[in-house]
Amino acid sequence: MSTEILNVPTAYVLLNSDLGSDESIISKVKGILDNEENIKYEIQGVYGVYDIVLKISTGNTEDLRSVITNKIRKIDKVQSTLTMMVIQEQDKS
Repeated sequence: MSTEILNVPTAYVLLNSDLGSDESIISKVKGILDNEENIKYEIQGVYGVYDIVLKISTGNTEDLRSVITNKIRKIDKVQSTLTMMVIQEQDKS
């Protein structure tokens, strides 16, 4: 992994959804994030304790927090989220 990627504010967001709503939530997340500038993301439905995993990166930490708090967490049928911010200062050696 390059150092450039490590210096970009990144978070992993785990989402729990209402039963059977994961595909619609994934579509809504894509719709929101595709309209945001300077945001890169990956989103997948998963098996296990959580239903959806979102990796999101943007230019600064405040923008990242704002999108997660004010947009992602407010999507209808999202029951709960767990956000893990990547430690930018650590080097993967």
